[in-house]
Amino acid sequence: MRTLLLFGLLVAATPAQPADARAAPLEPGGEVFAVVGEVVIRGEAYERAYHQAARQKFYHRKPPQGEVDNLRREVGDQLIHRVLLLAEAKRLGLQPDPSGIDKAIAEYDARYGQSAQWRERREALLPGLREHLAQKDLLEQIERRARSGPAPTEAQAKAYYAAHPGQFTEPAKSRLSAILLKVDPASPQVAWDKAREEAEQIVKRLRAGSDFAEMARLHSADRSAAKGGDLGYLHGGMLQEGMQKVVDALKPGEISAPVLVLEGIAIVRLVSREPAQRRAFADVKDRAAALWEREQSDARWSAFLARLRAAQTIRIDASRYPPAVVRGAAGEKGA
Repeated sequence: MRTLLLFGLLVAATPAQPADARAAPLEPGGEVFAVVGEVVIRGEAYERAYHQAARQKFYHRKPPQGEVDNLRREVGDQLIHRVLLLAEAKRLGLQPDPSGIDKAIAEYDARYGQSAQWRERREALLPGLREHLAQKDLLEQIERRARSGPAPTEAQAKAYYAAHPGQFTEPAKSRLSAILLKVDPASPQVAWDKAREEAEQIVKRLRAGSDFAEMARLHSADRSAAKGGDLGYLHGGMLQEGMQKVVDALKPGEISAPVLVLEGIAIVRLVSREPAQRRAFADVKDRAAALWEREQSDARWSAFLARLRAAQTIRIDASRYPPAVVRGAAGEKGA
């Protein structure tokens, strides 16, 4: 069944069909999702594409309505753009690569050759599969053309580096050592109280001069015990919220009071703290150039799609194409 489903999706991957656009109804939830020029995208094809995308994105969880609306719009855009891009590829005279299609089919034969279903249905599936692969090749060709542009100069990479300091800054980090007295979460309160009392005695001994590494090897149930409790450097956000507040209040060399954590009772020592540090341009110039290039490529692609949309008459079933939901500090709003 899995093999048949796969090839069913491939053969059905061309949802748009030529039709009389003037006769295509666009009533909410009707037979037609959109009319792009003289091409109709059927509502059935849209719903099939949406449900497939929703399964991949949400699995079995119930997503917020804003996420559903954004996905519905995204799927609609993909179908509309597919029609526009294939029309543009035809206008430009682009041709699919036959050798690439043959190679892809040979890979399907190698992958599914042992399947009786594939062997029985191969000839019936092959025309649809070839068409799908040909269109996929054309879409990839035209996207490469639209995204292509000059390589960044060093000045442009430097400008990107200056405008995006956060992408080239190593966050502040703290080097910690820890002792963990493990307590099963299901244990009664008396077990937690006993662990806390033991932790308080250990803290007294540590503050009186006992060696932290030795005490960790003797008492800690954390896997860092073999290294004297050394946790190495940790960035903000890597610790449980309560523990992070404790660490933030410590000075280098200080030992915390016992702290309640998910695994039991912990004691931490702040070994050292290093502030956030921006890396020099010379060390990250290749990354800055790559990020600039990606940003420009995305901008060229978005502008190209916008030009194609602006040049074509497009009618859409608005009930399946909700406003995009913009997330921000003030919550969600339609755009």
